[in-house]
Amino acid sequence: MKSEPPETAARRCGFVALMGAPNAGKSTLMNRLVGAKVSIVTPKAQTTRSRVLGIAIHGDTQAIFIDTPGVFAPRRRLDRAMVAAAWAGAKSADIIVVLIDASKPLGDDARRILEGLKAENAKAVLALNKIDLVKRETLLKLADELNRADVFTDIFMISAATGDGVADLMAHVSARLPEGPWLYPEDQLSDMPQFLLAAEVTREQIFLQLQQELPYAAAVETESWTPRADGSVRIDQVIYVARESQKPIVIGKGGARIKSIGAAARAELERMLGHKVHLFLRVKVAEWAERPGHYRALGLEFDV
Repeated sequence: MKSEPPETAARRCGFVALMGAPNAGKSTLMNRLVGAKVSIVTPKAQTTRSRVLGIAIHGDTQAIFIDTPGVFAPRRRLDRAMVAAAWAGAKSADIIVVLIDASKPLGDDARRILEGLKAENAKAVLALNKIDLVKRETLLKLADELNRADVFTDIFMISAATGDGVADLMAHVSARLPEGPWLYPEDQLSDMPQFLLAAEVTREQIFLQLQQELPYAAAVETESWTPRADGSVRIDQVIYVARESQKPIVIGKGGARIKSIGAAARAELERMLGHKVHLFLRVKVAEWAERPGHYRALGLEFDV
């Protein structure tokens, strides 16, 4: 979503945090707003683990969207780090947009966000998402219930998947961001380092291809990124699993599954990077969720 700003207009720039329960559609909305894939999307809850920035230009405004991890009741160290990152992203933003899945009853995680905003005396914009899956009367009833929560300044009804209502949301937040110079080059879409981008793309394929076969606690790290003389790049990555019994699930019979994951990730990276990629994957058993270095790479706090 990009357009040239009028030369005489005062420029605006600011941060917009996208908050919501797991699977509310934050990453899908982020990609829709930016007009390119900058955040991975899978049907698996809690896919987003770290803060991801997506940069969009709308008229004279550079809107910097923060795709935060879903807010839920944390049980493990990683859970606590993710939820802390979500609230930190909200506190640092000029505008908070709360996504709520309108196709489901209002759940505990969504109520937890409302309570957290009230505790901070914070106001937010509400985006009721997945309206294409909901009857009008159900949607209006939910909107009325949430309006009475006294947290939201405005309510938008959108479908991040189809794009319905997203342009109106974009226009609203763009007009309300503070005046100031743009913080990023006009053609930059995200601040995610290439190392992390490549790891996220491979992790997306693990989630998509293995689904329920592999528990949530799998991770990917990019070990090396080596440009080649022909303009291509060699990327070496490690897929971490928690137990020895999970290793053959990722590898598959005769190496078929890891080849399939690698082929799909390589194709996606070539599309995103615009040049040929040589991707090499290996699987390692390690308690990565207790390694401080992995948290630092994701921009998460280890001791929360």
